[in-house]
Amino acid sequence: VQKVTLDSKVLFGFDSAVLKPEGLAAIDSQVVGSLSRMQKLEVVLVTGHTDRLGTEAYNQKLSQRRADAVRDYLVGKGVDRAKIETIGMGEKQPVVQCDQKNVKQLIDCLQPNRRVEVEVVGTRPVRK
Repeated sequence: VQKVTLDSKVLFGFDSAVLKPEGLAAIDSQVVGSLSRMQKLEVVLVTGHTDRLGTEAYNQKLSQRRADAVRDYLVGKGVDRAKIETIGMGEKQPVVQCDQKNVKQLIDCLQPNRRVEVEVVGTRPVRK
């Protein structure tokens, strides 16, 4: 199992599920390259996350859209769609807690919570 956490600062704009060019490059270098070295790919689990800003229902949908956007990009790169599972976690698994009163500072502080995690399960060829 290989797990890669993709930073939404690179992947998406704030409150967005549209992949940025630098996000595409990050997926190419951190995920697609790893997938191409797999002898047998079992599953790719793509999990989207958001920060706590906005309603829980909205954040749940946004996190799912983020995971789906990464999945769709991987499919476009030749990964079998049937091998990819997506899940949106919304705001349920924060990695940082922030209490800034200034909205811009709060958005900046919460940035690590806005991420996509990709777990790749498969078999790598044996090195000789």
